[in-house]
Amino acid sequence: MLTYAIAYSLALNGWLFILMGLDKKKAQQRKWRIPEKRMLTLGLVGGGLGGLLGMYLFRHKTKELKFKVIYSLGVVVLVSVMFYFLVLN
Repeated sequence: MLTYAIAYSLALNGWLFILMGLDKKKAQQRKWRIPEKRMLTLGLVGGGLGGLLGMYLFRHKTKELKFKVIYSLGVVVLVSVMFYFLVLN
């Protein structure tokens, strides 16, 4: 089960990281953007680390408090799940 949790985490965080980069590029080109709701949801269900890395590496959405808060909560979710599988299970 731990293997699935790690694979889920890597895939989700990697996907959100990529989306942050794509959204930044689309914003610069004034094209259709990825909905904030989608990025926030992915961050909340465990993709917060990828979201935070994407925010600061691409310098995208760094002034929006809701992204910082939701992505930080997503990191807490991720750490909690990993703690469960590594220690409690």
